[in-house]
Amino acid sequence: MYYSEIIAMFAEIINLKIKNMLIYNTTFQVDDEVHDNFLIWIKESYIPEVEKHGALRAPRICRVLSHRDEGTSYSLQWEVDDSGVLHRWHQDQGARLNQELVKIFKDKVVGFPTLMEVLE
Repeated sequence: MYYSEIIAMFAEIINLKIKNMLIYNTTFQVDDEVHDNFLIWIKESYIPEVEKHGALRAPRICRVLSHRDEGTSYSLQWEVDDSGVLHRWHQDQGARLNQELVKIFKDKVVGFPTLMEVLE
């Protein structure tokens, strides 16, 4: 093995170790009228479907306590390795699941996606 190959191998290992994790967050604004059905759907259909795909992992659903308008807001967070993986997931599955959400809940549920980088 050449010295340059060894350096390249170490550089790759270091890059893998210092690469920051990404969090893909969707904040859902949920109308009171569909609240219970939304929670059932997100827990029993949406999350299991996304987990089967394998690109996103470690789901966490949280109720948003600030900025309460009409209805309830939820934050659904997933860990993802990089934006390329997220983009492929969205093409493979995410767009279809969003269409399903709109078909079921119409304008009673609206989602706002955010991609975040974990710094520490």
